[in-house]
Amino acid sequence: MYLGIIFGLYVLITIGIYHVLVVKLEESFGVWPWLVFLAIGLICVYLSWQSPSQALSMWWGYNAFLNLWTVKEMFDQRQRRLQKR
Repeated sequence: MYLGIIFGLYVLITIGIYHVLVVKLEESFGVWPWLVFLAIGLICVYLSWQSPSQALSMWWGYNAFLNLWTVKEMFDQRQRRLQKR
């Protein structure tokens, strides 16, 4: 009944967490963590594809693209940090 509201809150929270995570990881380790985000994203794509329910498929799909987008953001963050200097 409240799945949409709960999912919306989950999206809002995870986007905020991932924003901070990208900045801190790139600052501490450079861009190499992109490999971890790529692996997690691809695993989530597979799990979304294989999910028995639409709700779980949606959840896994969102997590897949959140992690895959983070790969791009890791490299963008490096550019933003270098331009800031």
